[in-house]
Amino acid sequence: MPSWKLILEYDGTRYSGWQEQKNARTISGELRKASNEIVGDAEVDGAGRTDAGVHAMAQVARLKGKLTVKPGELHRALNQQLPKDINVIHVETLTRAFHPRHDALLRYYLYQISTRRSAFAKPYTWWVKDPLKMDAMQAASSLLVGPHDFERFSDKRSEEKSTIVVVERVELDHVGDLILFRIGASHFLWKMVRRIAGCLVEVGCGKLKSDDFGALLRSSPLPQNKSHFSVAACTAPASGLFLERVIYDESEEIGPLAPAFPVCQL
Repeated sequence: MPSWKLILEYDGTRYSGWQEQKNARTISGELRKASNEIVGDAEVDGAGRTDAGVHAMAQVARLKGKLTVKPGELHRALNQQLPKDINVIHVETLTRAFHPRHDALLRYYLYQISTRRSAFAKPYTWWVKDPLKMDAMQAASSLLVGPHDFERFSDKRSEEKSTIVVVERVELDHVGDLILFRIGASHFLWKMVRRIAGCLVEVGCGKLKSDDFGALLRSSPLPQNKSHFSVAACTAPASGLFLERVIYDESEEIGPLAPAFPVCQL
């Protein structure tokens, strides 16, 4: 059965996530429908199951079909068939066994927080009106590196056997009028990144201390005055989240921290 590796970008605003669902419009569903027209009886697998409203800068997928099509022809045909908010960047024919999810070493997600109202960037950022203390947020984010039980930060799916995730890399910095938060790990739990981002904003606003954030990571009790704090209630909007990159080779570099959609500093 002919198969291809695809790299694609998409604006997730209009979709109910990556994973195909009944009675819902999804990224993989749109890709499969477009592929059926070209390769016949298409099968699609992805590297990351982005949630409803979440975007991707470089999602990786495997496409299988019945008909043999050259990569260049498939690339052009797919982009003619796909909606304008889904775009295939690269196509290559697979000559070896490859699974985009199982073979991935690291996944990087990028979250964009805007520090000002923007006429253009609202679908791609979370505008936080309150002033944010960068040093506090950076101190808290540095605690994420290493193995942690992220049960408090996840809305656990039934198929997830463990809530332990090893975070390999974290970056948080100001770029223009954006605060960018990047996190890299072998896998992520459902809503994990959005809940981390939301709690980091709570730290930046002074509503949580860095030590409180560390207690959440350790599954330790919070101080009495924070005993009713809800991580779930702090879930950041999907609009600011991007699947930035999927790494398959240890020699691959993620590159410098940069916006997916910039907000210029005024």
